[in-house]
Amino acid sequence: MINFRLIRHLWLFLAVAEEQNFGRAAKRLGMSQPPLSEQIQVLEQALKVKLFERSRRGAKLTPVGAAILPAVRKFAEQLERLELAVDEALAGQSGMLTIGAISTAMFDVLPGLIEGLKEDYPHLTVSVREIDSVEAVPALEAGDIDLAFARLDGDLGDSIQSLPLLEDRLMLAHQFPQRVLSFVDIEGNIAPEDCFLSRQIIDCPSDDPELFFTAFIERARHAPAYASALYAANLRHKVRVQAVRGIFESMVELSDNANLMGKFLGLPCPKMFMFGDQNASLSYLPHIAAHGVRLGQIPACGHFPMYSNPIAMWQHMADFYGAISG
Repeated sequence: MINFRLIRHLWLFLAVAEEQNFGRAAKRLGMSQPPLSEQIQVLEQALKVKLFERSRRGAKLTPVGAAILPAVRKFAEQLERLELAVDEALAGQSGMLTIGAISTAMFDVLPGLIEGLKEDYPHLTVSVREIDSVEAVPALEAGDIDLAFARLDGDLGDSIQSLPLLEDRLMLAHQFPQRVLSFVDIEGNIAPEDCFLSRQIIDCPSDDPELFFTAFIERARHAPAYASALYAANLRHKVRVQAVRGIFESMVELSDNANLMGKFLGLPCPKMFMFGDQNASLSYLPHIAAHGVRLGQIPACGHFPMYSNPIAMWQHMADFYGAISG
């Protein structure tokens, strides 16, 4: 027997966990806050655990809540697929193909492919979800997707068939300086002081990836810098929890020990460094300006120009490219 009440409660739990605030979750769900709080309490009583630590600042997952969040998120995705399959079946569709694709494939490869599939198999339902390349093989093996478009190398195992569609190469600019015509750094790390976010993997350590990521998002959400809350709000939808440690540790290692400043300044091409006005106190700005780097200070902006003031960011880039091409 399907427990529809439990399913609804899990949907409510997921909304509160992702929003980290009962008010925002209630608005997202189209309901008022008191019934939502009451239903979460019912769920906690049914499971005999506490899922959230409530405070004036919001709702923070407890260790138990953080532990069940990945399973609830996967369950929600499966329910969405089931709902889609039912709707398509009622509409006369006879089959379903679930595709996982990295972002570049979603724009470059899938549109033409899906159009062709619809022409050849008009009764086929195609569902597409964005994945990281590292998720492709596990998702295929688990049956979460039927087809993956990803960057993969090496032996994929006997259960997975692969077909190369495109081949591209990642290029490190400093290794091929003659091929770099210009370089714009949008507040990317070039010195140890840039690691105030990624260095939290060392300053605020946790053995549990989910607990660290949840706490990191919470700290970013309440940071005073422009757009930090916006950055925090969509971070969970962009980065896999298991990938955070490797990304942050490599950023700290490279910023501290890889002479990124020297590599940046060594590029024999026009260069611009963009930064928000809240970061105008970076100690190295006069140094890179003295080496010919154009400084692009973005007004009303913190560490994330693409979130804080994208219009000004793109205008600075257009002015820069106009100046070097004219």
